[in-house]
Amino acid sequence: MNWFAGLVVYSLTWWVVLFAILPLGIRQDDDPSGQDILGQDKGAPANPRMGWKFFTTTWVAAIIWLAIYTLIHSDLISFRAMAAHMN
Repeated sequence: MNWFAGLVVYSLTWWVVLFAILPLGIRQDDDPSGQDILGQDKGAPANPRMGWKFFTTTWVAAIIWLAIYTLIHSDLISFRAMAAHMN
């Protein structure tokens, strides 16, 4: 894997992890009386903690990227051998 492919894999991993982490810590409003439609939340949370979520996303994505990098370079799974085997 060259540096560009590594950057692309990390970027894609980062975004997937971000969307998995965004709902963490979000609490539903306890007072539904101010809602227009029953069952719908009024809007954004009071404290979304985006800095914490970006920091957490960055290190979780780095760990996942490292696992992907190690898996590719360990020849545990050889994509070239799989492609040659399919032909």
